[in-house]
Amino acid sequence: MTLLTPTPPTSATQEQDAARAHRPAAGTTTRSLLAQGVRQLPEAVRKLDPRHLWRSPVMFLVLAGSVVTTGAAVRDPGFFTISIAVWLWLTVVFGNLAEAVAEGRGKAQAASLRAARTDTVARRLAADGSESPVPATHLAVGDLVVVEAGDVVPGDGDIVEGIASVDESAITGESAPVIREAGGDRSAVTGGTRVLSDRIVVRITAAAGETFLDKMIALVEGTSRRRTPNEVALSILLSSLTLVFLAAVATLAPMAAYSGAPQDVVVLVALLVCLIPTTIGALLSAIGIAGMDRLVRVNVLAMSGRAVEAAGDVSTLLLDKTGTITYGNRRANRFVAAPGVDQDELRDTARLSSLADQTPEGRSVVDLALSQGADDADLPAGAEFVEFTAQTRMSGVDLADGTQVRKGAGSAIATWLGTQQPDEVCEVVDSISRGGGTPLVIGRKDARGAGQVLGVIHLKDVVKEGMAERFAELRAMGIRTVMVTGDNALTAQAIAAEAGVDDVIAEATPEDKMAYIHREQEGGRLVAMTGDGTNDAPALAAADVGVAMNSGTAAAKEAGNMVDLDSDPTKLIDIVEIGKQLLITRGALTTFSIANDVAKYFAIIPAMFVAAHPSLDRLNVMGLATPQSAILSAVVFNALVIVALIPLALRGVRFRAASATSVLRRNILVFGLGGVVVPFVGIKLIDLVVSTVPGLGS
Repeated sequence: MTLLTPTPPTSATQEQDAARAHRPAAGTTTRSLLAQGVRQLPEAVRKLDPRHLWRSPVMFLVLAGSVVTTGAAVRDPGFFTISIAVWLWLTVVFGNLAEAVAEGRGKAQAASLRAARTDTVARRLAADGSESPVPATHLAVGDLVVVEAGDVVPGDGDIVEGIASVDESAITGESAPVIREAGGDRSAVTGGTRVLSDRIVVRITAAAGETFLDKMIALVEGTSRRRTPNEVALSILLSSLTLVFLAAVATLAPMAAYSGAPQDVVVLVALLVCLIPTTIGALLSAIGIAGMDRLVRVNVLAMSGRAVEAAGDVSTLLLDKTGTITYGNRRANRFVAAPGVDQDELRDTARLSSLADQTPEGRSVVDLALSQGADDADLPAGAEFVEFTAQTRMSGVDLADGTQVRKGAGSAIATWLGTQQPDEVCEVVDSISRGGGTPLVIGRKDARGAGQVLGVIHLKDVVKEGMAERFAELRAMGIRTVMVTGDNALTAQAIAAEAGVDDVIAEATPEDKMAYIHREQEGGRLVAMTGDGTNDAPALAAADVGVAMNSGTAAAKEAGNMVDLDSDPTKLIDIVEIGKQLLITRGALTTFSIANDVAKYFAIIPAMFVAAHPSLDRLNVMGLATPQSAILSAVVFNALVIVALIPLALRGVRFRAASATSVLRRNILVFGLGGVVVPFVGIKLIDLVVSTVPGLGS
């Protein structure tokens, strides 16, 4: 019986297009942000509910001020009072809009993920080997289900029998199928993916409602998001500043009355709203949501906001050598001809011996030979390929004319030929081995059995392009890189030197990784690492940022606090950059928000007391038209600057690899100084417009 789905089948192209819906384009134009803002306006208005706003004391106080000024406008309607009330309400709405736009992106991604989820009927396997149809929602942890070509995997699990090609585009957005097989570190399959070939038996590891797809939906939708420790700490700071300014304004009222310049409640509320950090208070939640969203856009799911923040503070990166720093397979790097052998002859013979060798090493020999000018011809007719075995430690080809070609370990080739290798060849073999490479000797016998050593193929782990430069950038940020490998110390040191990592753990065991992580953490450093196997689970759980590969085991994904859907170990570097961008963005906008108060002080304080104390007009450095236009201009700017900063909060401040001192200096110069200058210009421009209104001008 085949797996059943109630939804009609769609073409592969349609499925891939739907799957990519949760991976928005990296760039966000002003027009698209404006469209998102318009769509989310109703949601921003709904968020005016005090039960929602009380979690942000700053915006809750602005809401209370809006209510007070509205009451004053009802009692004594006037253009100034009504305008202040309207702009205070808009300040709250604009603050809600930033959060609504950030959440709206997640909800759109969640909707596309729900569309990828189908109700399936699983083929549950009984103890006697019989199969019975069961709704996927009724599966329990530990159940065995059979999945064949064309079927949808009914739930998260590990393959316990078989091997299959699986389409994971519904989860990762990538159309290329992947191989999943029983045993090893690539046995996990995710509910909602489709098996393209063969037959597998899957043991269910997650109950209905707790699958990986369910977690993805909850995470991108924001329903499971909790405020991070740094976010909570900043909220406490903003609340403290708000209380200080509230106390200052409250005591200002009797002092103003005593000095002969009593202030209306509307003016006092306007002063309070302009002095408290409304800008960062309005954008704080959106910054956190957008940080999670940026991770989703690079196909990484963070199981907690704490992990994103920790990524920004990471000081040590543990990176697996294979697949992260190197390509994962040894590649032919060069041909070294034996004395008296032509280089082209060695090249052509090496290519011939590898034509039928479908291993990555064999294909790399052919690629290297072709890049050096070898003919692109197939195996001659009648040729027979000799496969590699552990006993012979050789592979090669037997030609129809009786010629035999072998490549393999030097000692094996010497035994096969029945002759000693030339001293020059032995020196090359030893040199390659000392450098951490793998030497393959090429030997040939003619039809009469006469043998000859032709030369050596140098196989090596090839470091990925640009890795040394990326590690240099991380070093500039004060992050230490550590390569983890099971290779011997000699090979590990050679690769580490070429890649430019700071340290290496050779012949690493799970205990070695754990011990290293604990030593770093005891020194006050935060550690990040990647892994995909069950043996990586303890270290992933111990690391401050543990990035599990989606292709890995269920144990690894449960232990980590992030999951890379693309199973690309180098993504760890991107995660660190996104974490730092989140922290930098939050710090930059906090600096800008607090610096804003300087200009607002020069706008509002002189306007409040200039009638009773004309000498205060000297503080009107912006030359604002009237006290009322000055106060209204400051309130209008306070609202509009939130809208202007929403794109920056969602996109994040541009990240540049630099030391903490350089980042702090840039933050102060750009956002601190900018936070002082921009309001002076903005309030003055708004005043030029506001002062044209009858009754507010000079």
